[in-house]
Amino acid sequence: MFRVFDKIKNGEVYIIAEMSANHGGSLDNALKIVREVAKTGADCLKIQTYTADSLTIDCDNDYFRIKGGLWDGYKLYDLYKDAYTPYEWQKTIKEECDRCGLDFLSTPFDNDAVDFLLDIGAEAFKIASFELVDIPLIEYAASKHKPMIMSCGMASIEEINDAVDACHRMGNSEIVLLKCTSEYPAKWSDMHLANIPDMKDRFGTYIGLSDHSAGSVGAVAGVALGACVIEKHVMLEGVESADSGFSMTIDEFARMVTDVRNASMAVKGPDYELTQGEKDSTVFRRSIFAVEDIRQGEEFTKENIRVIRPGYGIAPKYYNDILGKKSTADIKRGTPLKESDCK
Repeated sequence: MFRVFDKIKNGEVYIIAEMSANHGGSLDNALKIVREVAKTGADCLKIQTYTADSLTIDCDNDYFRIKGGLWDGYKLYDLYKDAYTPYEWQKTIKEECDRCGLDFLSTPFDNDAVDFLLDIGAEAFKIASFELVDIPLIEYAASKHKPMIMSCGMASIEEINDAVDACHRMGNSEIVLLKCTSEYPAKWSDMHLANIPDMKDRFGTYIGLSDHSAGSVGAVAGVALGACVIEKHVMLEGVESADSGFSMTIDEFARMVTDVRNASMAVKGPDYELTQGEKDSTVFRRSIFAVEDIRQGEEFTKENIRVIRPGYGIAPKYYNDILGKKSTADIKRGTPLKESDCK
């Protein structure tokens, strides 16, 4: 059973490790990533289900060549051919996820990929940012009535609404939208994480973060702003791939998981009840004490009573009320004042 909504409803953050091309062309690497991710405490391992032919055509003209960025000079067809995860591996990867207690998730890029993923037992679909405008694909995937996790990089408000509406038309309201900046890696100044609470209000869905920035800062900030799903690329150290330039090593990813879990606990609230630790510490607050020996009938003055630590006496807010009143008993220096000591 795909656990994303169970986790969210329980107030937990659902963490997705994106393998993508980071197997580096080796099934053994792919299976090792699954096993290592399971040790980090993540919830889900994600791959992508496509071939170069399902994404584009093999064409040499200028339209199909990347200019600038991480993949500068690549022809689209060649990039996708290098980066894809062979279909014949994917059932084996899913079975390894099952053995390791991880949910399995993949991004289909055409209807055949949707059908293939259903055949191998996939229980949810991820829609990539670049495919958020492919409404026919979203409708087809949503019609299978599985959870839909959709990244919103590059998308306008209208385009996000179109994608959500496409799911609803198919009778599917099991939607998580992921705030995403489609830059590799993403710059801090471009992330606009304050969109997360706005997206929750605007689109009426759960909101997460697909994070392409360096380190854990983006993920932790996203959780603080209400992200209930975090997706991050993960790689084996020393394995180069099309995605390794903006991916975390396993050790870095494990630290991020810990940071995200801790951030999730830290931002819970509002709750003004004292913790047990705070209750234990109240004794060290300030209160009113006798700082000189005081005789019965003697007035309380600034010289013989003070507001000091610890907190066994009358609360400091009554200090000015007590000044000028007379003591009902002899009080030794270092004794906390009680209400019964004051006329």
